[in-house]
Amino acid sequence: MARRSDQVAAHLAANGVGRGDRVLLMLNNQVELWDSMLAVMKLGAVILPRTTALGPADLTDRITRGGARHVIVNYADVGKFDDVPGQYTRFVVGEAPSTCVAFQEAYDRQVPPTPHPGTAPSDPQLLYFTSGTTSRPKLVEHTQVSYAVGHMATSFWVAAKPGDVHLNISSPGWAKHAWSCFFAPWIAEATIFVYNYSRFDPAALLSQIRRVGVNTFCAPPTVWRMLIKADLSGGRGSLRELLSAGEPLNPEVMDQVRRAWDLTIRDGYGQTELPLAVGNVPGMPVKAGSMGLPLPGVPIVLVNPSPVRSPTRGRFALISRGVR
Repeated sequence: MARRSDQVAAHLAANGVGRGDRVLLMLNNQVELWDSMLAVMKLGAVILPRTTALGPADLTDRITRGGARHVIVNYADVGKFDDVPGQYTRFVVGEAPSTCVAFQEAYDRQVPPTPHPGTAPSDPQLLYFTSGTTSRPKLVEHTQVSYAVGHMATSFWVAAKPGDVHLNISSPGWAKHAWSCFFAPWIAEATIFVYNYSRFDPAALLSQIRRVGVNTFCAPPTVWRMLIKADLSGGRGSLRELLSAGEPLNPEVMDQVRRAWDLTIRDGYGQTELPLAVGNVPGMPVKAGSMGLPLPGVPIVLVNPSPVRSPTRGRFALISRGVR
């Protein structure tokens, strides 16, 4: 990975990518995604990850508001940018049109290790758009420190060990992908396993988990609800830690998995603006339906708008590095 990302960094730099440039990264779960993220970091440029599900209208918005000067995209999706205005370089994985730069040429380069770009801890590293659940998606900036160091808390929650195999079900473009498919497992010196599929098949996923010896596994509640409909009697294999994030997990799902595998799914909660903020950490009693306790480094304040009339009702204000 170090050598390949050095090759990609040299290729990007030779084609105009420099420190501070914003690079829109729209790839699937594939090796080039990890090569590109590492390469962009090595150049001191800024990663702007996006899901491949976006169409031209959304891409126009993301490139305009995100200030992207370069795009890395698969051949299957490059046509989406034909109607997206702006002056930006297109690097294409696969067969590249004549108007684009062939990404694969990076791997023909013989290059030395990429020198440090001179970035400071406060310089930007990642730009994510929120899901836009309640309003227009917001642009969130993360520094060279906030995710790379902040996800030590996420790694503590995941509880992967050196040499473990970690699997997280997440689509590139969402912050949870950076949490559990990039920073947290590598902080723990674990191996990242990615299983690609065109249509989710619970039985096939379980087969892969057992085949490669996955030790730590994180999935959103929607995946857990589908998994319990599959045959869990084949055993848990090498699984040691089970995790869920995205929304509260049904106690019934937790009970079925516990009966089948004698393991407890541990919930966690965070935001695009934060690493994991609240979680059920290893060793603590898990109360079904509870998101757990505040994680180290992330102070949590419960704001109660009406303490007299309704002392049990309130909302969470997640505060980290001045972000409320």
